[in-house]
Amino acid sequence: MALQFEPDGTPFVMWAEHKIKLETSPITEDFYVEKAKIELRETPETIQNSLEELKQLLKRETNLVIPIEDDNFLLKFLRPSKFYPESAFKKIQAYYKFRLSHLDYCRDLFPSNIHSAFDHSIISILSPRDQHGRRIMFVESGERWVPRDVPLREVFRGVQLGLEAAMVEPRTQVCGVSVILDMKGLSFSHIMQFSPSFAKMVVDWIQDCIPIRLKAVHIINQPYLFNMLFAIFKPFMREKLRSRIFFHGSDKKSLLKHINDEALMKRAGGILPDGEISGDVLWKMLHHYEDSFRRADSFGYITNNNK
Repeated sequence: MALQFEPDGTPFVMWAEHKIKLETSPITEDFYVEKAKIELRETPETIQNSLEELKQLLKRETNLVIPIEDDNFLLKFLRPSKFYPESAFKKIQAYYKFRLSHLDYCRDLFPSNIHSAFDHSIISILSPRDQHGRRIMFVESGERWVPRDVPLREVFRGVQLGLEAAMVEPRTQVCGVSVILDMKGLSFSHIMQFSPSFAKMVVDWIQDCIPIRLKAVHIINQPYLFNMLFAIFKPFMREKLRSRIFFHGSDKKSLLKHINDEALMKRAGGILPDGEISGDVLWKMLHHYEDSFRRADSFGYITNNNK
């Protein structure tokens, strides 16, 4: 599979008959417009009022550098917050405070600085969207992950980069993301990479910081050993996140109860070809937006170290 380009220069990849690209155009389809209205309270009036109120709240946060007048930027926080300005404001604060507190994981989040997780095809973005309009991120957490080649830090940074890309898509802002973790081949050496402090950091990031609607986490092909890994994360999870984690093992029919077969590869019970887009090609597509990632990476709280 090779990277191709639209007449306007937008990069895309064909997977079977499906085109994978960043979908940054405004929402016009009835399905998404109605879903946004019902689930997020989104109407033209609500958008305008919420943007105005959020901008006023942000003007008081004088040590936070973000593009306050960029409505598209603010919408990626307002939509997951169902257009409650105070909630969006708190999400923005939490998101950038997390990045400031965990610089080793969050500094320089742009493609040219994040290679290994994609080089080894650990992270994939699937297409088409599922029956709910959700983006699907597929993470190879077992056989393909060799920690000496791809440290856990780089896996997390790769996941962050993939979700940062998804966050700018209006349709993903409305419908959210489902993550599939393939645990086939998980070993004790994998589990030894995790610590309670890392688990807490990731769970805090998911529950309180990232501005995205995480609708489901599907665990497939997990061996019995997986129970040890989940036990590290479970104490930090609130009920809302726990309720969105589904364990399928090798039961493909179980996964199909949640995601339609048109959105899954054959090895996961679907009808899409198993030769999914390689991480290298996905990285090249993201690298096309390097300048945008660098701009996004420049936002955040001003400290004595970065004045």
